Amino acid sequence: MSAHHKKVSDIEDKQIQIDKASLWAKLPIIGAVLAVAGFALGYFSPSPGGVFAEDAHLWHAKQWTAYLNGFMFALSLGFGGMIFVIIQHLVRANWSIVVRRLAENAMFTLPFVALGGLPLLMGDTGKNVFEWMHVEEMLHDPMLQAKAAYLNTDAFAARFALYLFLWGVVCLLFWKWSRAQDNAKTTEEADALSYKQRFLAPIGLVVFALSMTFGAFDFMMSLDPHWFSTIFGVYYFAGIALTFHAFLVIVCFFLQRGGMLQGVVTPEHYHDLGKFMFGFTVFWTYIGFSQYFLIWYANIPEETDWFQYRAHGQWLSLSMLVIFGRFVLPFFLLLRRGWKRNPNYLVWMAFFVVGMQFIDMFWLIQPPFAHHAASAAHKAGAVEVAEYFHNSITLTGADFGYFIGFVGLFLALFGWSLTTSKLVAIKDPRLEESLNHENF
Repeated sequence: MSAHHKKVSDIEDKQIQIDKASLWAKLPIIGAVLAVAGFALGYFSPSPGGVFAEDAHLWHAKQWTAYLNGFMFALSLGFGGMIFVIIQHLVRANWSIVVRRLAENAMFTLPFVALGGLPLLMGDTGKNVFEWMHVEEMLHDPMLQAKAAYLNTDAFAARFALYLFLWGVVCLLFWKWSRAQDNAKTTEEADALSYKQRFLAPIGLVVFALSMTFGAFDFMMSLDPHWFSTIFGVYYFAGIALTFHAFLVIVCFFLQRGGMLQGVVTPEHYHDLGKFMFGFTVFWTYIGFSQYFLIWYANIPEETDWFQYRAHGQWLSLSMLVIFGRFVLPFFLLLRRGWKRNPNYLVWMAFFVVGMQFIDMFWLIQPPFAHHAASAAHKAGAVEVAEYFHNSITLTGADFGYFIGFVGLFLALFGWSLTTSKLVAIKDPRLEESLNHENF
């Protein structure tokens, strides 16, 4: 046992409330400025010239693919908050209570960030990104015809509306009940609110699993409408879970640097977050390798193409970066117990993991654009253009702009939620257990 047993009554307001003089109090404004500047840069970013200057449709396709990249990255942080909160209530975890409110604040952003997907449902915008939205392609492609009942704009819009509804209901209920618990007058009232959240957790788990999986199918897997993988949703989930535990490390570290959560979040909690980072690094690798191995072994052309055009030129370099950055380096650099208990070390690994999430999203989303551009150029007889897209990664102002924009939007929403409540669920009946949590 700990030499000093901490009690909830020992916690001071300055430990669990945002200091109004700190940068954290200004995070909503900082995020809003980043969002406006980023989206403006993404939308008004000039064409890099060359073939883009000659083909307006190609440039719009690149712009909106960059938009989708930033969208899926920001969405993954909201998803991470949602599944973290659900799992903690589902298993009645006590170690995580001191960081669960931070996850609730991230979860709050999900339904609002998800609204960013609306432009991708619109006709001309959607056609720039999704090949299956072109009616002429559907009519002349037997495989797309077979998928027409699922891959059509009306069905896509209906599913997206359902996602928004489900995410809004589940996330906002958890968020509302947790905050209401802070104002509970009696122990019985606080217990009742905990029970409500535990009751919602298994329902939320089903909602999360299905909506996240089909959302990944709709927004990312359908970029290659000929290709499919039943494990794709699990792959996206593995990246979400890995990234979100890293995100919690970053937030806890900088809150403590600002004088908050001191003595509340301890090396014991960092150790657990580090263990989950390590565990999901291995899980992501298992899922990614399983998907690759089964496709490689079957050697079916419409399946292997997905990996084939990620295995040329700069795309191959990016693929190797994903392998080493997502697995090899984190595996060895998160292995030792002492490293996971050292916040000054762990926070750098956390930044690296979050950065690799964006690169992973880029690896999933950008190659289909280049593949379609290369195929179109090849059909038109523009061999040099086809070779360029086949082998080269094109980074533009839109890629950076929309990334900054969606990160800013997430931070604005996260920051607002963070500053309007305590940093810890202070009336949770098991908070004392979390304060005194130890690893053995």
